[in-house]
Amino acid sequence: MDQHKTCFLVDDDVDDQEIFALALQKVDPAITCLFANDGIDALTKLRQDESFIPHYIFLDLNMPRMNGRQCLIELKKITRLSLVPVIMYSTSSELKDIQETKALGATDYVAKPPSISILTQALAHIFAKY
Repeated sequence: MDQHKTCFLVDDDVDDQEIFALALQKVDPAITCLFANDGIDALTKLRQDESFIPHYIFLDLNMPRMNGRQCLIELKKITRLSLVPVIMYSTSSELKDIQETKALGATDYVAKPPSISILTQALAHIFAKY
């Protein structure tokens, strides 16, 4: 993998951020992970820094202030991010949520797994795929 890959995780749960970072380290220690605590925070970071183009954006569905669907719609309006895979990352594994977010432009959907080892496998799969 290339040395400078960046993951941008948008999730309001600090524990989920830590678990994600741990799993990411196991998949590839060279990948940098940046965090935003909700959709508004994420969009502010992306709009303020024009040079910030993460390789992957992982987006939680259920967040305060701006949920994952609303954030996804706004992300899709930022031209420089058009080729960045946006992967929904949620506790929900409802088919309706998966279909709706994919219809809005999500690249993929990962239900938050119960363990770091399963998350590590899911991330490895995503990085191999995109």
